[in-house]
Amino acid sequence: MVGSRILNEYLEVSMMYETDYREARDNPKAFWSAQAEKIAWFKKPETVLSQDENGIDRWFADGELNTSFLALDSHVLNGRGDQAALIYDSPVTNSKRSYTFRELTEEVALFAGVLADQGVVKGDRVVIYMPMVPEAAIAMLACARLGAVHSVVFGGFAPNELAVRIEDASPKVLVTASCGIEIDRVIPYKPIVNDALAMASHKPVSCIVLQREQHPCELTAGIDLDWSEAMSSASPADCVPVLATDPLYVLYTSGTTGKPKGVVRDNGGHAVAMRYSMDSVYSIGPGDVFWAASDVGWVVGHSYIVYAPLITGCTTVFYEGKPVKTPDAGAFWRVCSEYKVKALFAAPTAFRAVRKEDPECALAGQYDLTALTTIFMAGERLDPPTYDWVVGHLKRPVVDHWWQTETGWAIAGNHVGYGLAETKPGSVTRPSPGFNVEILDGHGKPVPVGEQGSIAIRLPMPPGCLPTIWNNHDRFVDGYLRTFDGYSVSGDGGYIDEDGYLFVQGRTDDIINVAGHRLSTGEMEEVVAGHEAIAECAVIGQASDLKGEEPLGLLLLKDGVTIDEATLESEVIQRVRENIGAVASFRHAVVVQRLPKTRSGKILRKVLRNIANSEEYQTPSTIDDPACLVEIEDVLSKKGLRK
Repeated sequence: MVGSRILNEYLEVSMMYETDYREARDNPKAFWSAQAEKIAWFKKPETVLSQDENGIDRWFADGELNTSFLALDSHVLNGRGDQAALIYDSPVTNSKRSYTFRELTEEVALFAGVLADQGVVKGDRVVIYMPMVPEAAIAMLACARLGAVHSVVFGGFAPNELAVRIEDASPKVLVTASCGIEIDRVIPYKPIVNDALAMASHKPVSCIVLQREQHPCELTAGIDLDWSEAMSSASPADCVPVLATDPLYVLYTSGTTGKPKGVVRDNGGHAVAMRYSMDSVYSIGPGDVFWAASDVGWVVGHSYIVYAPLITGCTTVFYEGKPVKTPDAGAFWRVCSEYKVKALFAAPTAFRAVRKEDPECALAGQYDLTALTTIFMAGERLDPPTYDWVVGHLKRPVVDHWWQTETGWAIAGNHVGYGLAETKPGSVTRPSPGFNVEILDGHGKPVPVGEQGSIAIRLPMPPGCLPTIWNNHDRFVDGYLRTFDGYSVSGDGGYIDEDGYLFVQGRTDDIINVAGHRLSTGEMEEVVAGHEAIAECAVIGQASDLKGEEPLGLLLLKDGVTIDEATLESEVIQRVRENIGAVASFRHAVVVQRLPKTRSGKILRKVLRNIANSEEYQTPSTIDDPACLVEIEDVLSKKGLRK
């Protein structure tokens, strides 16, 4: 009887998912119109799906709303004003603070007034370079309140990376803090900002600085404003209605050319997607506590620290710390226990770090985790040992799901809102309703079940996905739409099995995934090649037990150059740190005599990755000099760098 009941429940779950998946595929207007009813529009859209002047599919084009109103004011008006909206927990500063929806609304309205006093109006850009402090979320929501477009830059990026984003976004105002804190190390932010502004030809009218007691900074008269002083003299600003298709933010992600791509997110489709995903993917509702252990500088922070939880009426946890060493490997479990977190979302890297320091997960036993129902992972491949360890010790479902900066929410996953489906090792389970995933060969034709190919999504993309690249629509078309007619390409390869389960096999371009952060090896190569001793180089992704992947540099010296290899390696590592940031985790570079190339001069990076990871490979028929492969194997083996 029990077995029969379980089977019936599974079939019911599968049927609910299948019904919605088919509806979203076959009648997307009706499906997404129903989802749009769940948010508070100023003007409900009459047009559900249309095309813009570039021929791109757009959702709810004539609808009007304000994302800040959805995330804050609407809950105050609906009686949730005294519920906790945001909990700030910072073991690195030994401080905590909780904001109710009413308090957060007041803070956001006031900072929106600060921005308005600086001339920020609808459509203006504001760059935010902040650590994981509540003021980062306040600044984001204040921009949304005014209809301004925010661009958050991860606080670990070097001046050059910040300068590139300032140049492209052309912000009217820059918002920053005096410092960030990395475990027990204070990182002054203002010198980074000053250097970036010196590099960029575009100059914002002002720079608003949050002074932190751990490292106050000197302000420059005429451009710098003290956050607290500006707040004390500001008046609160009202929500500005915007069209659903107006941009909410621009978030830069690594591009294969080295120059980051400004992913544009609109207001309306994004809000609908966020609300739907909290129901379908995470099964989280108003009043629940949701914790995405990430940073606001990444897409996870945008979607699931700030916008989705607050739009849904959840309590979101804002954590300034690490999974280990703040103070120990029980930090995650302490936070989950203290705030009664229902769902925890983090990258597999975080759990690998916990496992390394607490292999038996003994610290979890010190905390009451009864409120925690589900653990979600994304951002990089979830390896079976990590999955087994978390499930085995925590005795809770672990949901692997796959998505990208470009989509803003899960392309595929095990959708808790429909009831958990059976899991398969290595699979992200099934595509989300709205994402019509197909596997295509090089000619754009669907491949047989179980056969590998390019993961492509049949148009239209669902709400929430990027409609363009900021200031470069041609790059958007070339990068996503031109490869296969009628599809958007993901940049990943994989296959779908006989049960409709999706297996993601990895990138088809030069993007590597370091601890859940997508980074361009092409960009690293540009930095490394700038060293005066280097004629040519290749940077590849190498498997890492802790971080999933780490970059490895292969260096070819200029003729006649003599330099100590250890010195060169140190200098190259420093160049990457200065130009990209510590986030790149660039720690190894070796000198080689030759790089393997095709006869047309293309470096065989895939073969190099195979060698570095001790994987089997076939010598390509197009290779110019096969002997160099053995040379590289020997060099890496002697240095202990083959995995």
